[in-house]
Formats: sequence, C-alpha cells, structure tokens
Amino acid sequence: MAVLVDDVGSFPLPSRIDRQAFNRARHLARKALIDGKDLWKDEFLRDNFCRVVIDSFKRKLESGLDVVNYPQHCDMYEQFAEVIREAMSEGSYIVDEKLAVIPEVHVIDQEAKKLYEEYGHKVRLRACATGPMELYLKQVGTALYEDVLLMFSETVRRFARNAVLDSKYIKTEAVSIDEPSFGFQEIGTDRNAILGAIEKAFDFSCETKQIHLHSSAKAADLLDVKNLDVLTFEYAGSPRNIESVSKKMLERVDKQVRVGISRTDIDSIVAELHDEGLTEPTPKQLVEDVETMERRLVAAREKYGDRMVFTGPDCGLGSWPNQEAAELLLKRTVDAARRVCR
Repeated sequence: MAVLVDDVGSFPLPSRIDRQAFNRARHLARKALIDGKDLWKDEFLRDNFCRVVIDSFKRKLESGLDVVNYPQHCDMYEQFAEVIREAMSEGSYIVDEKLAVIPEVHVIDQEAKKLYEEYGHKVRLRACATGPMELYLKQVGTALYEDVLLMFSETVRRFARNAVLDSKYIKTEAVSIDEPSFGFQEIGTDRNAILGAIEKAFDFSCETKQIHLHSSAKAADLLDVKNLDVLTFEYAGSPRNIESVSKKMLERVDKQVRVGISRTDIDSIVAELHDEGLTEPTPKQLVEDVETMERRLVAAREKYGDRMVFTGPDCGLGSWPNQEAAELLLKRTVDAARRVCR
C-alpha cells in the first residue's frame, strides 16, 4: 500500500515580500472575501497576498507532494485568534459561519483550473486549522470551562468545514486539526471533555481527518475520538514519540497514522551545524540526506505496516531561512518515500 506524502503547512515567505505587508494584505483579504469582493482586482491584495499564496503553493506542488497544504505564511494562532476576538467583542467565542474563512484556500480554489491545466492533474489539497484546545490555552488558560471549550470547537469546525473543496480541478483530501501543546500542557483533567471537544471540531465531512501533535505522550487519550481517521506526530526530531503508539492500539480503534521522517526543528539543526564549524550553512547542508529519511520511514513502516498511510516532514517550515531550503526538504522527503514505498 502506498504511503501518501503531505506537508504540515507553514512555509517561509518569499524573500521579496515584506512580512508586515503580507499580514496586512491577508487581514484585508479576509474582509474583502466576506464582502464578496474579487481579491485579484485589488493591486495591493493581488501582489502581497494572492500571488504570494499561489507562488508558494506551486513550489510545494513542484516538490512532488501527493497532498499539499495551503501555504501557511502567518502565525498559526493569530490567523484564527483575530477572528475569535472579533466574535468575543459580540459576546461569544463562536465565529459566524460566513466569517470562518481561510483566505488562502479561497485563492487556491479560484486558481484551481489553471493549476490543473499547468500540472496535468487534480489538486489534492490539505487544510490545517489550529485546534480548539490550542486556541483555548492561548485565549483562556488551563482551567477547564467545558461550555467555553465547546465554543472553540464549534468555531474550529466551521473553519474546517469551509475549507473542504470538491470540484473537477481540486479536492480537499485531508483536514488537520493542529494541537501542538497537547501532551506538554493540559486543559484540566477531564478526558471525556477533551474527547467531546475534538469530536465536535471534527463534525464535518471530509476524505481524511487528521490530528497533528508534537508529542505522542498522551496520544492514546485521543484514539477514542470517533470521527478521527489519522493520528500524526513528529518522529524525525523526536524519535521516542514512536514508542507511545503501537500498531495494536491503532487496530483496536481502527485508526491510521502519519509519522514525520524529516527534521524541521531548524534552530537545533543550525546549532548542531554551528558546532561543526558551519556558521552559514547552505540549503543542502540544512536539509538531511535522503538516506537518513529512508531509514526512519523503513523503521516506521516495520512498526505500523498498512496502518501508516501518510508521511512527510515533522512539522511546518515557516521558520526556515528561505523557500529554497524548505522546498529542498520537501523534495528529499518525497524522494525518500518513493524509494521505500513505490
């Protein structure tokens, strides 16, 4: 059985684009979409948002990924927290359905026909949304108020559902809810409340529903989420993560797994290279070799067999120094997967 290669989402901005200009353009793009405006007709939005999103998405496509996440060039919390704060000013944590839009997904959908014609195949999209527990921790804290947590879940559900596309030219193959703090920092200790919150967030129709973790320490607590398909976690940079999840655990609840095989912890990578005397490493030096990724994938496949259905980088690449290095990492990850699985 083939293992699909996807990416977790974040990606460096092109060097020519000013961060503040992009953030402002994204904010205005969301407002314009809500008002029914054509983003491409506004010069500022076209140059600082639309073209940036499409150009970055093309880089990901050209790396050979099977399923491609929209390029997440903004802060994973702020892109959703901004909208939640607007709802809070109206007295609720629940974002109105028509406001729960990811503008990057809209732009890619608009260009899907051109992408289909250019690359010769239907675009297989992955969409990520910051999870309800992660947003709750940032906005409320660790004390559990179940009714409030469920409001965050409903908001996440609306963002996720609105990112599900299905046309001749594009299909959302996977939606991931990202919970990077789970296993490190907890909201109370009520397991049923946590399961209920995740199940509510996943209450929409999609081909594959993933949950992305940085630690697998408490992953077993999430395996009973009924409408979750794929548990995903880091492995390349955190080898011990694989010890917490067994094939038998996945079989018990009929779940599958995605294991990261390429390191993305760029600060640690740079520090290690600096210790070796490489103070200005090139993209080729920053990215691990294909053989190292292959070894990890072989080990993961031996452990999980046909329960392993996705692989890719450990996490996102937004903090990497440039797009060239990030794209090279994606290409080498794809090469490793093809050597082992096809």
